[in-house]
Amino acid sequence: MHVKAMEYMTANNELPCNVKFMIEGEEEVGSESLGWFLERNREKLANDVILISDTGMIAKDVPSITTGLRGLSYVEVEVTGPNRDLHSGLYGGAVANPINILCDMIAQLHDENNHITIPGFYDKVEDLSTEERAEMAKAPFSQEAYNKALDISQEHGEKGYTTNERNSIRPTLDVNGIWGGYTGEGAKTVIASKAFAKISMRLVPDQNWHEITELFQKHFESIAPPASVKVKVKPHHGGTAYVTPIDSLGYRAASAAYEDTFGKTPIPQRSGGSIPIVALFEKELNSKSILMGFGLDSDAIHSPNEHFGVWNYLKGIETIPHFYKHFTAMSK
Repeated sequence: MHVKAMEYMTANNELPCNVKFMIEGEEEVGSESLGWFLERNREKLANDVILISDTGMIAKDVPSITTGLRGLSYVEVEVTGPNRDLHSGLYGGAVANPINILCDMIAQLHDENNHITIPGFYDKVEDLSTEERAEMAKAPFSQEAYNKALDISQEHGEKGYTTNERNSIRPTLDVNGIWGGYTGEGAKTVIASKAFAKISMRLVPDQNWHEITELFQKHFESIAPPASVKVKVKPHHGGTAYVTPIDSLGYRAASAAYEDTFGKTPIPQRSGGSIPIVALFEKELNSKSILMGFGLDSDAIHSPNEHFGVWNYLKGIETIPHFYKHFTAMSK
């Protein structure tokens, strides 16, 4: 979208300011090289505002601007029992089963109210005021349509919070993958030597992902039966939560751009996803990022057949030039 918008503006002599593009391919694995690059190229990357479109909007007829992102801590755990896979008939009932134990350990990470049980996990969690939560609730949302789209009969989450609060302003812990033993076709009666899981924790403002990773590791190791299994926790990557003000020049320019193309004022909305580079940009370049997304919930993000609609693609190309126009005018 940004490349085509640039092509349009340059072809029609409508580019009102200087623009720098940064394209990097490590976002899904933590952007490890980017921090190194930013530290060494601050002058080259100096800017007034950063524009990112790796977000979405509420609906085709309800534009929105993402004003908050959750942070992330991603770990992999390994539980080891016997020194080899064992025959489940000859050894079953006499030797600890790492898969059974891993499942039990994972189950202990939430209580009956779906509250995360890691000691200290919530110590720095930002509690939004009743007024702020009421403002969030004004965004159009249908729980019935949400459930229907996902083919679920009932929502599920931390007690005391709505669906939109659970997936944006509250931290979470989810198992992203779990494996061990025999998973091929047919049957093979074994007690696996090892069991594994990948676990992600979405974090909110003030939670430090390094601290959360350490808290997880300490707690996960503490709930393992030490005489039966050995546990390893391998940190993968993480990122910091981010909130952008809605009174900034960049936000106002983005809002005006959406108004030009959609005919209505966009709704500020916090997202449950994580884009670690946003906080990194602010730390290294002292720049605010404006998150002008055009995706939809129906895009099946991180699922088979993930897609992005042609209508949304074209709408992005149409809207982005207006941002540059308004931002430049407001900056004078």
